[in-house]
Amino acid sequence: MRLLLVEDDNHVAAALSAVLKRHGFDVTHARSGEEALQALVPEGPGFGVVLLDLGLPDQDGYEVCGKIRKRTATPVIMVTARADVRSRIHGLNLGADDYVVKPYDTGELLARIHAVSRRTVPEDAAAPGENELLLGPVHIELPTRRVTVDGTVVQLTRKEFDLLALLAQRPGVVFRREQIISEVWRTSWEGTGRTLEVHVASLRAKLRMPALIETVRGVGYRLVAPA
Repeated sequence: MRLLLVEDDNHVAAALSAVLKRHGFDVTHARSGEEALQALVPEGPGFGVVLLDLGLPDQDGYEVCGKIRKRTATPVIMVTARADVRSRIHGLNLGADDYVVKPYDTGELLARIHAVSRRTVPEDAAAPGENELLLGPVHIELPTRRVTVDGTVVQLTRKEFDLLALLAQRPGVVFRREQIISEVWRTSWEGTGRTLEVHVASLRAKLRMPALIETVRGVGYRLVAPA
């Protein structure tokens, strides 16, 4: 897999690149936001994942993420020391697929890279109108991965859509956290649980329906179908 590493610290980038290459990744290193955006031009090499550090010298990392999302659907993993939930939600709202907080374990990072790179469903996989879910004002088109609320399109990241679709296919049924992590992130790694919480919070905010996804304390989550 080709991976774009956006990191301004050459020592950090060299050490991380060495680890990634040992695990089979073809790494391209960009030292600034502008270099990253130049590497992601349509005629350039395709990347499976973008690993984006937020502390860049020329542009704010969040701004770079927004620009990346406008030009490509390549999964983006943000890497930062900002651990607060608000920062994570902001990153996910800008289109990031995951968020890793420094200092991180290399095994954790590799697991997240593999998780976000799985299961890319092309938008033309099936004709519109098939496999649709209607939940009050929420309309979910599974083949096209399109979500609308009262007719207005809601832009979701890949994992946000996968999470919503999973819960929506069985309204009222409680999904255990471990089950959601296994089916959406395709991993059993325990640390993904925090990412799940952030994605749930982001979905509630984007859909503007906080009560749609109910937390079942100590167990997991369920979707409460609107009347």
